[in-house]
Amino acid sequence: MSKTEQIDQSRLPRHIAIIMDGNGRWAKEHGHERAWGHENGVTTVRRITEIASELGVGFLTLYTFSTENWNRPKAEVDALMNLIVVSIEQQTPDLIKNNVRLTAIGDMDRMPAFARERLQRCMADTGHCTGLVLCLALSYSSHWELTAACRTIAAMAARGEIAPEQVDEQLVESCLATSSMPAPDLLIRTGGDLRISNFLLWQLAYSELYFTDKYWPDFTKDDFCDAIIWFQSRERRFGKTSEQIKNDENQQH
Repeated sequence: MSKTEQIDQSRLPRHIAIIMDGNGRWAKEHGHERAWGHENGVTTVRRITEIASELGVGFLTLYTFSTENWNRPKAEVDALMNLIVVSIEQQTPDLIKNNVRLTAIGDMDRMPAFARERLQRCMADTGHCTGLVLCLALSYSSHWELTAACRTIAAMAARGEIAPEQVDEQLVESCLATSSMPAPDLLIRTGGDLRISNFLLWQLAYSELYFTDKYWPDFTKDDFCDAIIWFQSRERRFGKTSEQIKNDENQQH
């Protein structure tokens, strides 16, 4: 039985987020510069997008470039920016063919104009697609996102549009960069580190967290399926007891 056949289609995670870690370390272990690892990581993005689309996952969010990454050596940052936009442009025809819509979250104002404009063009070209939503977190961090949301809410209060007691979870969520997407059901992190790294901190409150030692360039379609199979073995209680969950399931049936 193949890995895809082991997946229960009725319990597929609707939204999967991935921290694609280990490109640089993978390249060094193979005797190359870090940029070579990022280039090979693009191939993994392609195959994981393909399998996510084939399986019927609704949303796939990839931590592509964090606000902290701006602190890396300028040569690496420049190479990454160029690689990102060139790769997206090359993959746009395949995205359209596979009915994948491209979107992005992050502080786009910090991105070079050429990268921002080309990214927006690719998003517009796939805007009609109705299948998998591929979201790139670019120049993104949760600290940036939550700070921006606080500013938006403060401005609404200053204009007299809301009172302090009207600030609730729904309002905060509506001001987040991910307001058009459900919270991730599953977070995958490659590369062996066991941390969230300032990624979707609000949204991951009840996500299942899957960590693997594999570096991102080595992450395969079967590895992706393994993460989903593991996810489907988990009991998601959302603060309830196991008995309550079972009763809820029985009532649904």
